[in-house]
Amino acid sequence: MTSRRRRLAERRKACGYNQEEFAEAVGADRSTVQRWESGKTDPQPWQRPKIAKALSVTSAELDALLVPDAYAPPKSRTAWLSDASSGSDDEFDALELARRVSASDVGKETLSRLEHAFDELAMKYPVSPPQDLLERVRKHSAYVSHLMDARMTLAEQRRLYVVGGWFQLLGATLHIDLNQEHAATARLQTAATLAQHADHREIEAWCYETDAWRVLTDGDYARALELSQIAQELAPAGSSVAIQATAQEGRARARLGEGPKTYAAIERVQRMSGAMVPRKGTEHHYQYDPGKALAYTATTLAWVGDPAAEDYARQVIARLAPADDVEKWPRRVASANIDLALALLGGDRLDEACNAAQRAILSGRIVPSNHWRALEVVKAVERRQLPEASDLREAYQGLKALPSGS
Repeated sequence: MTSRRRRLAERRKACGYNQEEFAEAVGADRSTVQRWESGKTDPQPWQRPKIAKALSVTSAELDALLVPDAYAPPKSRTAWLSDASSGSDDEFDALELARRVSASDVGKETLSRLEHAFDELAMKYPVSPPQDLLERVRKHSAYVSHLMDARMTLAEQRRLYVVGGWFQLLGATLHIDLNQEHAATARLQTAATLAQHADHREIEAWCYETDAWRVLTDGDYARALELSQIAQELAPAGSSVAIQATAQEGRARARLGEGPKTYAAIERVQRMSGAMVPRKGTEHHYQYDPGKALAYTATTLAWVGDPAAEDYARQVIARLAPADDVEKWPRRVASANIDLALALLGGDRLDEACNAAQRAILSGRIVPSNHWRALEVVKAVERRQLPEASDLREAYQGLKALPSGS
């Protein structure tokens, strides 16, 4: 016999079955048994318990019987099964690898659906309350965790690690938005671990970039600069994360008062984003686009005290919020109104500055992690003892009183 799975046929015969009798015992056709023994197909997961019972073997021993003969150890077939129960680690390592390469309980369709679900959530990020989005991310992350112990091919395992890393990363971003520091740290660490196992430098770079933004909002500008530079080193050339990490570098340098280096970072962001071709839709949180470059430039210039921030902020507002319906505003519009207010305060256009700040605060589009930016404007207005200061402070206090995710 030249069968690829001679051992499966020999075990069947040793148990006293011909092919027809064995097929009847396991609820299959004789032609199906022939395909199993020739190595053309594998038994389906629900068929394996019946096969193992008919052959009086364990599930692990059945997996060993299904390994192609070319990879079987060079020993007599009659001794092989008994040796398997006490075999060497090397032998079992080889068998486990063969099993995982050829068998799967996960499937490409499941992985494709998970990848599509992540992209959908990433595109909803700019306009959705973070608490609402976090509930969906939690459910998908739990399902990915459930699949981790399933049988799958090595290629499927890598895809599962990658999509699991993306969900953990998005979850961390949402926790940061909600000021949930411990949960954010745990998810960032998990995302980085999955990325390292999958050798996925893009996700790993996003982890550092996301952490750079978090520590920047906490006021640790030197650490934010360091993390953004690590992210740039990891990021694939020309990728969205390479651009975003450069933008974070510019923000950190602006806060540190490093004017020339801030402008150099802005120039690099504009050059790289201009060459970017969106692949997943411009609202995808992990897809950079020229519109995001405008928004980040507005913020960076506002922080460095450049009057040009006004023009950039107005461009963002005109592009993303042509109407006054704040319910449809993405978060970038609220941020752009804060940038506009800072720029107008610098130019002593105080009434306009207060109006822009009011629009931002009352929009309901400022997440908890960005409350400090609104507070900067409130304090600047109060320092100037403007009549609008009390109204602006009251609006800000109302913003803080909102439940997380509103």
